[in-house]
Amino acid sequence: MLTINNLTKKYGDIKAVDNLSLEIKPGEIYGFIGPNGAGKTTTLKSVTGILDFDEGEIFIDGLSIKDAPLECKKKFAYIPDNPDLYGYMKGSAYLNFVADIFGISTEKRNTLIEKYAGLFELTDDLATPISAYSHGMKQKLAIISAWIHDPKLIIMDEPFVGLDPKASHTVKEMMREVCDNGGAIFFSTHVLEVAEKLCDKIAIIKEGKLIRSGTMEEVRGDESLENVFLELA
Repeated sequence: MLTINNLTKKYGDIKAVDNLSLEIKPGEIYGFIGPNGAGKTTTLKSVTGILDFDEGEIFIDGLSIKDAPLECKKKFAYIPDNPDLYGYMKGSAYLNFVADIFGISTEKRNTLIEKYAGLFELTDDLATPISAYSHGMKQKLAIISAWIHDPKLIIMDEPFVGLDPKASHTVKEMMREVCDNGGAIFFSTHVLEVAEKLCDKIAIIKEGKLIRSGTMEEVRGDESLENVFLELA
C-alpha cells in the first residue's frame, strides 16, 4: 500500500530524513515513533507530496508520488498534527467541500457524515462555524473528512492529541475497521501505550535514521515498548 525507498530529505546541510525505507502493507496499522525533531512529520509530509524530497522513491498503491501525485492523492487521506481548517465555513459545509473534491455522491456522503458525526457526538455542531470549534472538535472534523471518501491509505500525524478518551477509542476502532477492509494506516504518535496496543508493526526513527522496525514482538522483545524506546532514542 505504501512503499518508501531510501527517502532522504535535506534542509540545507542537515538531513531531516536519512535514507529511510519502510513498507506498509494492506491490513496493517503501522506506528511511527521517535523523539521531537526525529523526522516523523517530514517523512509524512514527503509521503503526501506536501514536501519535495532529495533522494529516494515513494509509492502509494504502486504509483509514484512524484510522477503521479494527483492519482496518489485520490487514494489516501492525510490528517496533520494541527488541522488547519477553514474557520469561516460551517462544519457541514467543510465536509461537503471535501466530498465534492473527491466526487462522493450525495447519498453516500450524507450517510457517512451522519454516521461519523454521530460517533463523535458532533452532529449538533455541524451547523456552527469551525472558528468556534475547540482543538478537539477540529480534530474530530478532520478525521471525519478523511474517512468520508473511503481512502485506501490513511496517514495521520499525532491523531490522538486533543481527543477525549471516548473519541480516542472511536478512532482506534475506525482505524482497525479500515485495515480489516483491506486498507492501511500509517501514523506517528508519542503515546507509546496506544502504539503498543494498537499497531501491527512499528518503526522507531532517531535523527532522521530508522533504528528499528518490524512487528511489535520483533521491536520490543520481552520488554515494554516504552523501555525499548527510551533505550534507543
